[in-house]
This record gives sequence, C-alpha cells and structure tokens, in this order.
Amino acid sequence: MLHIVNKSPGERATLDSCLAHVRPGHSVLLIEDAVYAATKGHAAAAKIQAALATAKVFVLAADLEARARAGAVIDGVVQVDYKGFVELVTQNPRVQSWL
Repeated sequence: MLHIVNKSPGERATLDSCLAHVRPGHSVLLIEDAVYAATKGHAAAAKIQAALATAKVFVLAADLEARARAGAVIDGVVQVDYKGFVELVTQNPRVQSWL
C-alpha cells in the first residue's frame, strides 16, 4: 500500500494519522509541505526515522527543491522525481491520500 501525505506536520495531524496506519511493507510518499518532515532538524524527523523501521519512505524531489531542503534529507529516505511518483502509484495496488 502507498500512503501519500501532502500537509505540513506542523499544521495538521495528517502525518500522525498516516503513520498510525502504516504496516510492514507499506510505502509512504511525502509531497508538497509534508516533505519538511523528512528533513534533518524538523520536529517530525524522529517519526519518519521510526517509520523507516517498517516502511519505505519517499519524498518528491521537486518539492524538496522548491523549499530549499534537498540537501537536508534524513538518511534512508528516498528522493523520487515525477516519474518515480507515477511508478510508486502503479506498483501499489492500493493508494491512500491523507488530506
């Protein structure tokens, strides 16, 4: 299953809700303002690091670049381009967008 989160973890509890439903083998894709959570020094970084123990975590590289955070990604988080985004969607039979 692919979980897609787009809201900033500082504004909403969307990331927390998502991570509560993540199971081993699932993937999480952070896009838009949610990419901040996958960067070093962010308040939600520990939650992403914990999620890496059971799930794969991806971030949309274009959104990191737009927010000047491309060089601050937590180890283990994989950056993907738009093609990679599409591949994640097509590789997962179920996709849940967290709003």
